[in-house]
Amino acid sequence: MFGIGMPEMLLLLAVALIVVGPKKLPDLAKSIGRSLGEFKKATRDIKESFDPDNELSDVKQAFDDMNKTIQKPLDAIISDSSSETADEASPLEEDADPLSSSGDKDPEGPKDA
Repeated sequence: MFGIGMPEMLLLLAVALIVVGPKKLPDLAKSIGRSLGEFKKATRDIKESFDPDNELSDVKQAFDDMNKTIQKPLDAIISDSSSETADEASPLEEDADPLSSSGDKDPEGPKDA
């Protein structure tokens, strides 16, 4: 915790026993334990209040669910429209070059006089 080993803990316990006395030492230990517990709880609450991922995880999950729900119909629409455009593109590719099919244009371009 604070780099306190067993010998240091025994020394602190002996000093507390001498200073406080044997009758009040258990009460002091209880109050210190309760204080530390309250401090840990307050620290945990503060950490949770500053953690944006905890608060926004429900919102993110809702958006992910909506995205999945919407994505399936959109994929179906896109695949249907791409197959329709592929079917419609075939006749257009045949008439893609209207200049080559007309006979009145000179393939060599305009001639200078």
